[in-house]
Amino acid sequence: MYFEIVGGIRQVAVIASGLGVRERRRLNRAYGRGSWRKVKGIARIKLSDGTAVIAEVHWYEAHGIGKKELKIKRFVPDED
Repeated sequence: MYFEIVGGIRQVAVIASGLGVRERRRLNRAYGRGSWRKVKGIARIKLSDGTAVIAEVHWYEAHGIGKKELKIKRFVPDED
């Protein structure tokens, strides 16, 4: 992973769940069977070069398995 989440994730929203998750079969093979959901949220992250930015992150999660395959979707301008 080339970034680290600093603090919590806010504005969490489910993008897809159940049959709407296209990668469901691959996720079941890689991490185990579960009720997979694709989720997005806004978080402050620290990049590998030490820069702290706010970004929209996407990930997959299932009950009992947790968050998997976090990725940066886009950078968000500071609200300060």
